[in-house]
Amino acid sequence: MRIDLIRHGRTSGNLEKRYIGCTDEPLCREGIAELRDISYPPCGILFVSPMRRCIQTAELLYPRVTPVVCIELRECDFGDFEGRNYKELSNDIRYQKWIDSGGKDAFPGGESPGEFRRRCVEGFLKCVSGVPEESAATFVVHGGTIMAVLERFALPRRSYFDWQTDNGHGYITEFDGKNIIVTEKI
Repeated sequence: MRIDLIRHGRTSGNLEKRYIGCTDEPLCREGIAELRDISYPPCGILFVSPMRRCIQTAELLYPRVTPVVCIELRECDFGDFEGRNYKELSNDIRYQKWIDSGGKDAFPGGESPGEFRRRCVEGFLKCVSGVPEESAATFVVHGGTIMAVLERFALPRRSYFDWQTDNGHGYITEFDGKNIIVTEKI
């Protein structure tokens, strides 16, 4: 089946390079304008994260399609780092410890990257399990969610951070139930 993975449009927090996970931030004016300049594939069954930025993006891209909200597709809970950027965190020893772990340690007061990735993969599988084989599914989610899904399923295998994508962009893929092949970038 064809699977389209689209990262939500830009928010104010994205512009300021903040950790925006569980903060329910809307799209910013620039983010809305950027979405209008990108060509998107036709929509299959539409799945979205419950976060406002994803729902708004889905409404702008596919106004005639009712999205299915999947809570497991929400962004990571960055805990004590939420809403802050690397400059604001640069003197925080907990942040340096997290950086030194290669991003593998849990965020203080938040979610561990491993738990986050498992949750995203479970949500993705839950969504596609109800999609007929010859159909298409479109996901409007977070960058981290896309990275987790592609790290787990994409061939050739690549690391989580290799799958980063800009706001409003993503991937058109083919999924055979076990592996994903990226056919095009959005």
